[in-house]
Amino acid sequence: MPQFAEPDHPDLDVWLAELTHHLQAAPDGRERVVLAHSCGASLWLHHAARLTGEHAEVALRVDRVLLVAPPGPGWHEPDVRGFVPTPLDPAGVRRAGAWTQLVVGDGDECCTVDEAMDMAGALRIDLDVIPGGGHLNTAAGYGPWPAVLSWISDRHARLVANTVRS
Repeated sequence: MPQFAEPDHPDLDVWLAELTHHLQAAPDGRERVVLAHSCGASLWLHHAARLTGEHAEVALRVDRVLLVAPPGPGWHEPDVRGFVPTPLDPAGVRRAGAWTQLVVGDGDECCTVDEAMDMAGALRIDLDVIPGGGHLNTAAGYGPWPAVLSWISDRHARLVANTVRS
């Protein structure tokens, strides 16, 4: 699991460079799956939108991406620099990953279900909504999440509420 600099004060340009490094260093010859939560999901969408021409090298593509609880368009956090607005580039999403899916929790203060539906529609990707899931983080009871492990094994697995509370 890659770590990014200054997690409490993320900077988009720094994180994009670090993401590129992590993707280039990841082993090839096996399925590559990205799980991106919150700002990480926004980071992935920025990466996808920039993946054109000379930046479209194979090492920067993955097989599957799960975007978990991305920030919505109305979200603002003063310690986060450059992430909003998040680009919604469906062609870029397809260049960056063969399959991308979105999952959000009902009651997430960072992204409403309506915003998530608009985002999924604009990106032309599947959306799962977890009733009462909130921001789908440890505070909402999402540490170990068996449904995500199932999704990693099989992209057709539905993402359902966590039965293992942390």
